Amino acid sequence: MLAVHNLEVVYEDVMLAVRGASLSVGPDRIVALLGANGAGKTTLLRAMTGLLDVHRGKITRGHVSIDGARVDTRSPAGVVRAGVGQVMEGRRVFVEFTVEENLRVGGHTSAARGLQDKLDRIYSMFPVLADRRRSQAGYLSGGEQQMLAIGRAMMADPRYLLLDEPSLGLAPQMVERIRDLIVEINSGGTGILLIEQNAAMALSVAHHGYVMENGLTVMDAPADRLRADADIQEFYLGLGSEGSSLRDVKHYKRRKRWLS
Repeated sequence: MLAVHNLEVVYEDVMLAVRGASLSVGPDRIVALLGANGAGKTTLLRAMTGLLDVHRGKITRGHVSIDGARVDTRSPAGVVRAGVGQVMEGRRVFVEFTVEENLRVGGHTSAARGLQDKLDRIYSMFPVLADRRRSQAGYLSGGEQQMLAIGRAMMADPRYLLLDEPSLGLAPQMVERIRDLIVEINSGGTGILLIEQNAAMALSVAHHGYVMENGLTVMDAPADRLRADADIQEFYLGLGSEGSSLRDVKHYKRRKRWLS
């Protein structure tokens, strides 16, 4: 189990970005994390993957654990070795590297003797990457770059994969392809934490969901219950009335108590 326990994160000792977030991801589960821009979702991911120091942030309360063992004190490479992979928002591929060079970077924590087997597995999952293995990543389409970013993370054989806005900027047909890949990866036993503005896509594949607002996790329920919830339909799925705001944290706390 990958778990975040009552986490509090501060940037530069003054800005409180996460102020009481908790969630868990089972090894065979897809968990959706929803929230408006600025809710603290990306900061939460940084805390889970050892990247807070790079952004001058630190955990001031709570912790992150895998099967009860803390991982929030480890370096990014140590977190990868513990079984956590991440695909950042915006894909972040090395545009001057070839497709295969990008994938090999993803396998840098693995033994060299098994690297080719991992490449073959990724190429079987993403045939378009096999066809373009010698192409520079900068010449790939946005959807192909997203596949490359996911494939690169999978090169480390993560037990848990954290995806930050994987459908951002993609055409609807490619969003469906990414959705199917998420399901396929999960069916192989990898737990997934999916951060998405596209709530309809996220909740269509998730087993469970959380909502973050102002640094707090304020809703927590099975995905089917979130899909049926009137507030989620209105604020995230566009099925309710116009002109509503996501900023009423007290309202969401009441909803969380109701769903519990």
